[in-house]
Amino acid sequence: MPSLKDLKNRIETVKSTRKITKAMQMVAAAKLRRAQEAAEAARPYAERMNAVMGGLAQAVGSSEGAPRLLAGTGDDKVHLLVVMTSERGLCGGFNSNIVRLARTRIQKLLGEGKTVKILTVGKKGREQLRRDYADHLIGHVDLGDVKRIGYANASDIASDVLARFDSGEFDVATIFYSAFQSVISQIPTEQQIIPASFDEDDAVEGGTLYDYEPSEEAVLEDLLPRGVATQIFTALLENAASEQGARMSAMDNATRNAGEMIDKLTIEFNRSRQAVITNELIEIISGAEAL
Repeated sequence: MPSLKDLKNRIETVKSTRKITKAMQMVAAAKLRRAQEAAEAARPYAERMNAVMGGLAQAVGSSEGAPRLLAGTGDDKVHLLVVMTSERGLCGGFNSNIVRLARTRIQKLLGEGKTVKILTVGKKGREQLRRDYADHLIGHVDLGDVKRIGYANASDIASDVLARFDSGEFDVATIFYSAFQSVISQIPTEQQIIPASFDEDDAVEGGTLYDYEPSEEAVLEDLLPRGVATQIFTALLENAASEQGARMSAMDNATRNAGEMIDKLTIEFNRSRQAVITNELIEIISGAEAL
């Protein structure tokens, strides 16, 4: 049975932990507001960009002049997976959920005899994937010093991916991130970015009402690299909002759990102290009766 001093020290330790988790919850809530606004502001632009490119892609079809980013290499033997996670932990299952989705995809591709290459964005994803797939890691992007995600960060990642594609390092590229819905709901998502793929709704909205100069192929040749950067930027913003939402929820749970633990330890401390007092009274009474 722990002594009164041990119980008191443990209560003080849990109280200190609760102060930290409460402070982290408040910080995450403040950051979430900005991150959510940025993610929501980027969605209409990304959707409209996809609509325009979808219409152009429908017009171009599989013609010989179709850009390589749209037509692909004609093969799908080598896959590049860009796994986006956070630089810091203490955000519940945010990172694990993204990595779990990526692992499922990796295992499926390897089972089909494909070659898998992994580019990680964020330290936590790299740490988890390195345990089983260290041989497949080909690069890492560290955003630990970036306080606020900007388009320049996405452009740098897109330039790296496009350079690898131009040099023939892979055939298909897919990004993995978490789409933000609410504080308690973040959805792990995978999205193919090379070759470009578009929904039928995008194609219907974007194409037949416009005539393009100089040509659909030329416009797509310029837009597709921008589209890759835009998709990566959108994913980074969604990830940033999801991370703060997950951290806010996790710290709220930790704060409440700490409070419950303090209540239980306080009850145990009071019972132990009462037992000590009772034993001391019994000893005093026994000694008095002995006299």
